[in-house]
Amino acid sequence: MRRSNNLLSLALVLGVSHALLAGSPVLPPAGAAALVQLLDATTRRGDVPAVVVLVTNADKVIFTHASGRRDVAAGATLSQDAIFRIASMTKPMTSAAIMMLQESGRLGLDDPAGRYVPGVDALRVVTRVNPDGSLESRPPRRPITIRHLLTHTSGIGYSFSDPILFTLQQAGRGEQDLPLLHDPGERWTYGASTKYLGDIVERVSGHSIDTFLRARLIEPLGMADTSFEVAAIARSRLVTLHQRVDGKLMERPNPDVPRSPVRGDGGLFSTAQDYGAFLRMFLNGGLAGSARLLTEASIRDMTRGQIGGLVVGRQPAANSSVSKPFPLGGASEHWGFGDSWSLAFQISAPTILPHRRGPGSYSWAGIDNTHFWVDPERRIGVVVLMQVLPFYDDACIKLLTQVEELVNQYWRETPQ
Repeated sequence: MRRSNNLLSLALVLGVSHALLAGSPVLPPAGAAALVQLLDATTRRGDVPAVVVLVTNADKVIFTHASGRRDVAAGATLSQDAIFRIASMTKPMTSAAIMMLQESGRLGLDDPAGRYVPGVDALRVVTRVNPDGSLESRPPRRPITIRHLLTHTSGIGYSFSDPILFTLQQAGRGEQDLPLLHDPGERWTYGASTKYLGDIVERVSGHSIDTFLRARLIEPLGMADTSFEVAAIARSRLVTLHQRVDGKLMERPNPDVPRSPVRGDGGLFSTAQDYGAFLRMFLNGGLAGSARLLTEASIRDMTRGQIGGLVVGRQPAANSSVSKPFPLGGASEHWGFGDSWSLAFQISAPTILPHRRGPGSYSWAGIDNTHFWVDPERRIGVVVLMQVLPFYDDACIKLLTQVEELVNQYWRETPQ
């Protein structure tokens, strides 16, 4: 595996990318070499145990490299087809499923979510948490719509990134018993909204969310290693998860049967190659080869801001063992500007920082520090996969930023 990995990286460094169609974005040999050097140096120092980076244009992969150990304790070398827990990178795929149902007239984005999942109607807005862990609440001023769920403006949060929900969870409340943090449409809050979208897909289509995703996205895109359970034949490619505790990385052995709960908001296992195929669908306006999976109108709606004057807010670290504050581009309580959100992605605002993704780039991530973005101006997609907790670990975000700077510094377009 290590020999084939190095050979492909070397081929890219030597300029195999010249075979791409004229006018296609490429990463010249100097850029490929700089990325390889960065990734290898980072894992050699032990800053990050394992990382796979992939860069794709609309036609094909133009760079990929794997560095580090798939299993540190076993001394297993990482390969480019290594399998990662991509967690919330599942969310955009579920959002795409909703758009498919909307295209076929099975639902409307402004439909009340409770029409399809009655439990949504039972959610109330928290007004006070008492010292004994009980809470006071009121009905929301308006019903939650599918659009609210897509844009994370429903008021549904996560306990790891909200102090109120974390307190209630510590007091014994289950996820289904957590309240709304605000009225629907009032502000942006990251949370389990996409879990309910998965439930809606199941109710409307009559199929489980994993079956729907497999039939409508995973198989048409050739994402052979993407699933909620790693097949027995592929388990030797699954990367172990590390937790940084007091500055030291602690490795968790993989389970005998790697399996996640089937939910719309997370749980998929995948590879950089597979997720690159998903991003190419967006770069190609909804096409996978000659097959149309989403209309151009849906692609436009999924890749432009959809929250009006609201902005993506910086989410706090309610449980620091799981996550640090996030995301990059999120507005703090002291500043009123920040990125927007579409029907699936964070949408980048303009920045004065050099060599960063362009305005209008769309992105998201998974809690184990798997990341991606698509830059429509440069017409490239980038996947950066690691397996480290907490989310937004300093070393992981440093490497992510360095990868972004190098890709954008060296990115070129071949002459017509």
